[in-house]
Amino acid sequence: MDRRKAIKNMGLSLGYVVTTPTLISIVQSCKAENALKWTPDFFTKDEGTVITHLVDLILPKSDTPSASEVQVDIFIDRFIDQVMKRKDQQLLKFGMRKFIGKALADTGKKSAGGLKRDEIEAVLSTAIKIPKEAQKENDKAIENYMEALTESTNVRLDDEVAQYAFAKEIRAMTIFGYKSSEFVGKEVMKYLPVPGAYVACGTTEELTGGKAWSL
Repeated sequence: MDRRKAIKNMGLSLGYVVTTPTLISIVQSCKAENALKWTPDFFTKDEGTVITHLVDLILPKSDTPSASEVQVDIFIDRFIDQVMKRKDQQLLKFGMRKFIGKALADTGKKSAGGLKRDEIEAVLSTAIKIPKEAQKENDKAIENYMEALTESTNVRLDDEVAQYAFAKEIRAMTIFGYKSSEFVGKEVMKYLPVPGAYVACGTTEELTGGKAWSL
């Protein structure tokens, strides 16, 4: 299945619970921001550069715009800053440090801002393209780690698991942010701002041609 068709058929079901005004506010602020002048709120400038590379690795330009072309990188930064709970922010930041640390160690470079896209892609592939059984083990380790943090700060998460947690979260937020963008909502998914006639039992194919609703 090509990406355009996959996006059309995919609903917003990534587990985030966000009030509509909050989501609209974040999306509109991203649209208004000039990407060339973007200053991250949550990430450092170098980390923001890594995020831009990552979102375009996850959703590169094809017959639809790349993720950064619809400001998904800016969306992610503001979503984390404004919506995420502090403990989740801390896990993501920790995972990002481990992710970038591996990229720097592998390349011998000194700063995240100097990392090239293919160098980041190598770490992303290692972190996330693992067998399903390993994914389950990592997910369980993350769950245990988060539970342990409620009782003590003296807990440890393996570097590889932290990198996986970061990569998985960024992938989920990239898809979420992409589908929340105005372009994808109007041009790729089924968009009907003013509801029409009520149809009680129509199939998705009959009602939208197989597309998920953006509203």
